[in-house]
Amino acid sequence: MNQIDARGYSCPEPVLMTKKAIQKEGLPLVVLVDGETPLQNVTRFAANHGHQVSHRAVEDGYEITIS
Repeated sequence: MNQIDARGYSCPEPVLMTKKAIQKEGLPLVVLVDGETPLQNVTRFAANHGHQVSHRAVEDGYEITIS
């Protein structure tokens, strides 16, 4: 499973990183983010493009799974 680490980046960078990773490497994809705003933005982006999205809290933020 592909994974990108978007922790430490401000929006819109996590969304742009996610878009690029989906285009280049495909799905499934795990995106690591460290805040509520990137969690919401990446989740909204993926859902609006027809992907299944789930997330869970991890020690230093959130893990978003897109398939």
